[in-house]
Amino acid sequence: MKISVIGTGSFGTSLAMVLVDNGHDVHIYGRNKAVVDEINTQHTNNSYLKDVFIPESVKAVSSMEDSIQHAEVVVLAVPVKAMRKVTQELHQHLKVMGKKVLLVHVAKGLELDSHLRVSEIISEETNEETVKDICVLSGPSHAEEVARKAPTTVSAASVGPDGAKIIQDVFMNQYFRVYHNDDMTGVEIGGALKNIIALAIGVLHGLNFGDNAKAAIITRGLQEIARLGTRMGADPLTFLGLTGMGDLIVTATSMHSRNYRCGIMLAEGRSVEEAQKEMGMVVEGVNTTRAAYELATQYKVEMPITEVLYKYLFEDISQEEAFYALMMREKTGETDDLKEVLQQQYK
Repeated sequence: MKISVIGTGSFGTSLAMVLVDNGHDVHIYGRNKAVVDEINTQHTNNSYLKDVFIPESVKAVSSMEDSIQHAEVVVLAVPVKAMRKVTQELHQHLKVMGKKVLLVHVAKGLELDSHLRVSEIISEETNEETVKDICVLSGPSHAEEVARKAPTTVSAASVGPDGAKIIQDVFMNQYFRVYHNDDMTGVEIGGALKNIIALAIGVLHGLNFGDNAKAAIITRGLQEIARLGTRMGADPLTFLGLTGMGDLIVTATSMHSRNYRCGIMLAEGRSVEEAQKEMGMVVEGVNTTRAAYELATQYKVEMPITEVLYKYLFEDISQEEAFYALMMREKTGETDDLKEVLQQQYK
C-alpha cells in the first residue's frame, strides 16, 4: 500500500521503518527541512533516534500536500497539542484532491480544555467524504526498540468495524505483532492516562522512595485508569491488556520513557518547562494530568494519585505534602472500587 507518516519524530520514524519492512511504499512528512534532508541523504534521524539506520526506501518530504497525494493510509504521529491543527490541514488537502484515506493515529493523551480523546478530535475536523475510518495504534512500544526490531506487541482499534483489522494487516510482521480491539475508548484512555502514572513513578525514583512505593503507585494507578475509563464508556478488561497494564509497565519502568525521565528531573528540582526543554520532546503526561484531573471532577471519580500529581505540578505543593496526602487518605478496602466498576459494567 501507499502510506504516509505525518511526523518525523522518534515513533513516526520507527513506524515508517516497520512499514517499509512490510513492503509498503512509504513517505514520511516533516516540517523541519534539516531533518527531512538528513533522512533522505544520511538515512538517519539523530535528533530523535540516535545510531539508527533508516532504510533508503523511506522517502522524507517537506510538503504535506505531496505526502497526502501519495497516500492510501495516513499515520498521524504528532503530539496531541498539534493534532487538531494537523488534522484540519489534512482534511482541507483531501477535500481539494477529492480523496479519501484510512487514518490511524499513535498519539497518547487528551486535549486540554475539551478533554477529548484523539479520535474525537479527528472526528470533529474530518468527515466521511475524506476519511474511510479513524484508527488508533497503541501499546507498550518504545520507538528506540521498534527501530531495532525488538519484539513488540500493540493493539489497534477503530471507530468503524473494519479499520482496526486493516491496520493489523498493514503493520504486523515477525517482530511487530498487532492485536485488534473493539474498545476504541479503552485503548485511547489507557494510552493517555498511563503517562500520568509514569510521571509520578519518575518523581518517586528521583526521590529514592524505593521499589515498594513504585509497585504501589503502578497498581493503584491502574485502578484509577480503569475507574475513569469505565465511567467514560470503556470496557474494564481493556485495562488489563496491552494498552492498559502493558503500556503502563513499560512507560513507568524505563529510561526510554519521556514521562518517567521528566518525573526524575522534577524530583531533582527542575521545572516542567526546564525538563521538557532538556529532553527536546513533548511530555504528554503533563497536559494529560490536568485534563484527567478535570475529567475526574466532571465524572465524580476518585483519582487520588492524579489529584496529588496535579497539585504537585500546578499548585506547587511540596513533595512532603504530596506524600502525606497519598499515605494518610481515609481508610478503604483494596478492591471495593474495582468491584463496583465491574458490577456496573457487567450487571
